[in-house]
Amino acid sequence: MQKYLYLIIISFSLTSCYTYQVKKQPDTSTDNKQGPKKTPDLANNTSTQLQNVAAQPPAPVNIQEKLAPNKNVKIDVDGKSYKIIVDRWESDSLVAHAVYNPKKVLKFHKNQINSEKIAEKRFSQPIADIITVTVYAGIGVLIWALVH
Repeated sequence: MQKYLYLIIISFSLTSCYTYQVKKQPDTSTDNKQGPKKTPDLANNTSTQLQNVAAQPPAPVNIQEKLAPNKNVKIDVDGKSYKIIVDRWESDSLVAHAVYNPKKVLKFHKNQINSEKIAEKRFSQPIADIITVTVYAGIGVLIWALVH
C-alpha cells in the first residue's frame, strides 16, 4: 500500500497543468449579417463575393510578432521540435535558449521556422481539473483506508 502511495505522489509531482498549444488564427472571412433574400441578382452577387473571399490566400503570419522576447514556445525547425524561451531578434535571426538548459544558446533564421507549428505554453484547465479530482479521490481513499 505504501509503495502505491509513493508512486501516486511521484506521478502527480511530475504532472504539469501547462501544455504547448498552437494559437488559432482569427477568421478573416467577412460574415453577411443580413439574411439571404430571394432575389436572383443578390444571390448571384453573394455567391460571387463568397468565391472571391475563398480564393484569397490567408493573411501572412508575422513570425517576429508571434515570437516576442521572453515567450516560452515550442517551434518546429526543419522537422525538429524545440522548446525555447525567446531572447531577441537579430535582423532575420531568432536568438533563444532552451527551456531546460539556459546556457545553450540557439539561433534560427526566420525562414527555417515553421510558422504554422508555433505553440505557446498555456495553462490547461481540463488537465488541472483532472488532477484536482484525482487528488480528492486519492485523499478519500486514504481516509477510508485509515478508518478501516
